[in-house]
Amino acid sequence: MGDENAKVIFQPSGRRGEVPKGITIIEASRLLGADIEALCGESKVCGKCRVRIEEGFFEKYGIQSRPSHVSPWQAVEEKKFINAEDRRAGYRLGCAAKVEGDLLVFVPEESRAGKQVVSKAARDIHIDHNPAVKLYYIGVEKPSFEDPTGDFERICTELENRYGLKDLRIDIQALRQLPAVLRKKDWKVTVSVWMDQEIIRVQPGEREESYGMAIDIGTTTVAAYFCNLSTMEVMDTVSMMNPQCKYGEDVMSRITYHMMNPGGLEKMSSDIVEALNALIDEAIAGTYPPKKKVKKKKGEEDPEEWIEVPEEGKTYVRLVKEDIEDITIGCNTAMHHILLKIDPEHVGLAPFPPVIHHSLDIKARDLGINTNPSSYVFVLPIEAGFVGADNVGVLIAEEPYKKDEIQLIIDIGTNGELVLGNKEKLISSSCATGPALEGAQLSFGMRAAPGAMERINIDPETHEVDYKVIGRDAWLRYSEPEDMKAKGICGSGILDLLAELYKAGIVTKSGRFNNKGHKSDRFRKNAENGQPEFVLAWAEETSIDKDIVITQKDVRQIQLAKGALYAGCKLMIRRMNVENVDKVKIAGAFGTHVDREKALIMGLFPDCEIEKIVSVGNAAGDGCRAALLNRKKREEADWVSRNVEYIELTVEPDFQQEFMEAMQIPHMTDAFPHLKGIVPEEILNQK
Repeated sequence: MGDENAKVIFQPSGRRGEVPKGITIIEASRLLGADIEALCGESKVCGKCRVRIEEGFFEKYGIQSRPSHVSPWQAVEEKKFINAEDRRAGYRLGCAAKVEGDLLVFVPEESRAGKQVVSKAARDIHIDHNPAVKLYYIGVEKPSFEDPTGDFERICTELENRYGLKDLRIDIQALRQLPAVLRKKDWKVTVSVWMDQEIIRVQPGEREESYGMAIDIGTTTVAAYFCNLSTMEVMDTVSMMNPQCKYGEDVMSRITYHMMNPGGLEKMSSDIVEALNALIDEAIAGTYPPKKKVKKKKGEEDPEEWIEVPEEGKTYVRLVKEDIEDITIGCNTAMHHILLKIDPEHVGLAPFPPVIHHSLDIKARDLGINTNPSSYVFVLPIEAGFVGADNVGVLIAEEPYKKDEIQLIIDIGTNGELVLGNKEKLISSSCATGPALEGAQLSFGMRAAPGAMERINIDPETHEVDYKVIGRDAWLRYSEPEDMKAKGICGSGILDLLAELYKAGIVTKSGRFNNKGHKSDRFRKNAENGQPEFVLAWAEETSIDKDIVITQKDVRQIQLAKGALYAGCKLMIRRMNVENVDKVKIAGAFGTHVDREKALIMGLFPDCEIEKIVSVGNAAGDGCRAALLNRKKREEADWVSRNVEYIELTVEPDFQQEFMEAMQIPHMTDAFPHLKGIVPEEILNQK
């Protein structure tokens, strides 16, 4: 090992290797595949990347690790997240400490980028069946001396005679396979035709089914719907955390990463393409029976052997990647540009213009996506810089432009996107809500992974807390404390939390902790900073050996997020010149889990009848699926993306005033008559 490199071992993952000196511990973790949370994009403001530098000689690895083998302590940035005791124990921020020698780095559980639980199941929505790729079975006359017409011209003649398809072209990859395929089954073939324009595959004999993928690329998660194009069945839903999270939780962090790092755009694009290929592999693997390892007899040293173990009564279609013949993709504007390696810099600068609004048809092979090489990827169009193709997906799934009723559609993700209107007019806007609501700016916030508190109730009489964590069915009240193994709090729990704190009188309307009427020892002041905090889970209930708390700063972060969303809704309602809305639809992963009553209590949107609030799940993914299974939806997507009026909320003259008033719970001045009987009178009417 040369003087320019150092050996780094990450535990407990065991990932190790040589890395260049001078890079941060987080950069080293990426190189070695030991991902560490970096929710703020290494801006040194979230504190999620705390790691411990172990000291000593580790014979197993042949290294001497010391705290002095990293760059000096950065008092201003690191002191906020690491107290004196932890500093003495060797804790540093992974984004601040740079590798200067051999290291053994321990990554605490709360700092590990764990496997996220993604809730993006496909809804049962009506879609007219009209896929872009259709199959045609034909028999072709063999060539002869009397008729030596070319193979391609022969199948074109037959397709026109039998099905009326004219002026077809053929992809070069399909053309190269054509002569062998035609002669394999006595000149009887199944031809896959894209948009009645191009032959993208020719298979020997008769085939009745073709397949496609509808993919929703979110800032945090990626969900793919594996569909039978012939029957419209969703055969599987596969998902994963967006691997670009390592570059920062929000889109601006990723745009900044591109601007600050040569090759950053290519690296982020490669990451997402690799993720898409992994999801495709997972979907294809699901068409085969599961396998189990064959046990060897004692003393046998033969290679590992695996056998299939089919489930009784289940049929396996045993597909290959080439059977995926069409793909649709929807994503926000920044993710769109990064996927396509289009410079996203100007999306992050006022007036935030995208490079292209229109939809795109791109060969899968040109993007590096491993499906049928001749297949196309349809990329949904973009509305604006911060309202992307994902919102177009929501629109073509929900179709508010075909309805008389005024609908408010809120897509809560890392960015909050709003649509208001009906068939007469539609307006859209966006606001920065997601990072706090997804846990990125909270002391114990985390993604939706095992151990995350996903549901929270607080007893208004005793202030005792009951909660449920992901990965465990039983609530705390039905469990032994040590069985909960709580690790932090995720988005759905955060949405519960503010409403529960307010309803129980623990925080006031302004969001400040109530200094009167403490009913348990859960309310306390932090011994180090003197700031108030409320204990959600005691150390014995956690897997991180410390109390999980909500602080005054955390409450403020949630208020900022919900205030931006409420202000956006209110300004849009005013712009439409309507008094109220007929229906509120909550979309996105949050939409699947949000408690509509608690959403109204915390003031996520203006007052309305609770019965009018409905969850529509991952409507963006549903829109991608609609475009996959019905080609007319692609035309509809281009039309609606250019016929929605986008308004930039931050330039509205009274946005700041509305935002400030909306930070209060549920609002500073707006009445919430539909909360009567749900929230105690003295709390709802407090000044």
